[in-house]
Amino acid sequence: MKAPAKKQQLRTETLEQILEVTQKLAAPYDLSRMLTEVIDAGRNVLHADRGTVYLYDEETDELMLTVATGMEPIRFPATRGIAGQCAQTRAIINVPDCYADERFDPSFDKKSGYKTRCMLTLPLIGYDASLVGVLQLLNKKGGIFDDNDERVAAALAAQCAVALHRVKLTQELMNRERTKQEINVAREIQMSALPKRMPHIEGYDGAGKFRPADETGGDLFDFVRLEDERLFLLMGDATGHGIGPALSATQVRAMMRLGLRLGASLDEIYAHSNNQLVEDLPDDRFVTAFVGILNARTNDVRFHAGGQGPLLHFRASHDECIWYGATTFPMGAMEQGSLKTAQRIEMDPGDVLALISDGVYEYENAAGQQFGEDGVAAVIRGHHDKPTTELVEILLRSVREFGGEVVQADDITIVIIRRLPD
Repeated sequence: MKAPAKKQQLRTETLEQILEVTQKLAAPYDLSRMLTEVIDAGRNVLHADRGTVYLYDEETDELMLTVATGMEPIRFPATRGIAGQCAQTRAIINVPDCYADERFDPSFDKKSGYKTRCMLTLPLIGYDASLVGVLQLLNKKGGIFDDNDERVAAALAAQCAVALHRVKLTQELMNRERTKQEINVAREIQMSALPKRMPHIEGYDGAGKFRPADETGGDLFDFVRLEDERLFLLMGDATGHGIGPALSATQVRAMMRLGLRLGASLDEIYAHSNNQLVEDLPDDRFVTAFVGILNARTNDVRFHAGGQGPLLHFRASHDECIWYGATTFPMGAMEQGSLKTAQRIEMDPGDVLALISDGVYEYENAAGQQFGEDGVAAVIRGHHDKPTTELVEILLRSVREFGGEVVQADDITIVIIRRLPD
């Protein structure tokens, strides 16, 4: 009768230990601290010498060792070794003699100088039956892990898995919120850097607007007033949309403005900015850009269009739209030592120059039809005599009405310059 009583007392003590562990793991630990607590819990309850937690990375199908005594963090396929088999089968694996088991990898012992005798490996299964990771306990003090240890370990692993899953979900939520805040700040910075209005140029009216598809975008535009009634014009589109292209767009604008401050010519500004982007951007990235100077005294616009097009020149006296294509390669695509002579557009009274990104031309409706050049031309021709701020809004509204319920898929930038009628 004494043996059963002793066995019952042992179970009670073990359950009390697990309950204590459960209460402790309910504390608001961060992930690193939680991993340490899980290992300590396993070692204390099962009298193990050491412990290791491998977190499962579902995206890469790998196990990641983030906490282990005397070892550096590593990653390996979730099919490798005893931990990998545990992850695949989601079953407890009890190895009484590690060096007699062909699944055991002794390289870990060689690196750390530690001698692994026996090992108990446990799957950590979260709330939704998803694999959180694998817990390994090494070298039971005074012997090997037995059937009773396996039952205790299963109960312990269930509690540890729930705690780890909770912390991981909390951390992911916090990371997403932090990223969201950072993106919002990036958007505010990007939008605040855009000009609020076109500087006053005698005889001209102008406006621009940028509407990103995501929180941030790769489009850009800029107005810079120069001496002698001249205006620097920039409209560009970095490949893609999001944070990366937004940084490229910001870099282009900064380089252009620096060139203007140093007194560089239009050709020099374009060539040097292009060559710098060739060095800075990955091979699959580039920026299409219109870079030009409006001269209110000669009433013309000289420009380079690196991969940027179509460009619309509405001639009021003829009530016609003239389209211009790109004049050279996109910026950052290849190094350029010399450029072709800048093209020139003569601005007669009432004429409109429309620099519009492909987010407008390629805006699709539910039938898959694009707004296209015809849609843009119809808006400009029908409203060319209106103030440019109003004309920009009319074009945006027309695009949205054309698309209907279709979500905007690309960044939209519109820059419109109009010579006032005599």
